[in-house]
Amino acid sequence: MVTLQEIKQSESIKALIRAGNRYLEALGYTDHGPRHVSYVSRTAAGILKSLGYSPREVELAAIAGWVHDVGNSVNRHNHGPLGAVLLMPILKEEGMDMNDVMEIITAVGNHEEQSGFISSAVSAALALGDKSDAHKTRVRGGKPDPTDIHDRVNFSIQESNVTVDRKNRIIRHELVMDDTSSVMEYLQIYLSRIIMCEQAAEFLHCSFDLMINGQSINNRPR
Repeated sequence: MVTLQEIKQSESIKALIRAGNRYLEALGYTDHGPRHVSYVSRTAAGILKSLGYSPREVELAAIAGWVHDVGNSVNRHNHGPLGAVLLMPILKEEGMDMNDVMEIITAVGNHEEQSGFISSAVSAALALGDKSDAHKTRVRGGKPDPTDIHDRVNFSIQESNVTVDRKNRIIRHELVMDDTSSVMEYLQIYLSRIIMCEQAAEFLHCSFDLMINGQSINNRPR
């Protein structure tokens, strides 16, 4: 079975990630290169592992996280479905079983909050990993553009941790922000992503709790 380490060594995947990150840099977006995909891969796999999913599902979540943004090499708009189309022949050439290929491309094709739909554990884990990546290290060059809300919000986030309480079925995202931005600004750009995280957690039979500076943001009765 094809592993994450094999996918990381694929020259085609490397080229697509580099191209997508360059394109988004030109558009003024935060980091979408190795740092971002590494975080998403690690977080998605960690969520499924913590919830007791099979080793293969954990590995597929890690792979999906690593390749999820390759569609940005073509266009930011609809980069999820574009990435899925790009990935099918590459993953087949890598020798991946067709059922695993379909698991990956379905997750990648549905990770955008504007049009995605959660239909599998791998898809849910990918969404949670991707939408939870907010941190000062995403700001390119370490110097935020004060006129850019995405830079301001990300640069203000000093700590970001996703934890899983398997017993109580809670996936918790905890952020520590300083006063260079605000919770209101965070919600302006992340609200639709938070909603997708709630939907993903529900698919995994969990609740999603967002905590900012020790305060629950989306607390709901259980």
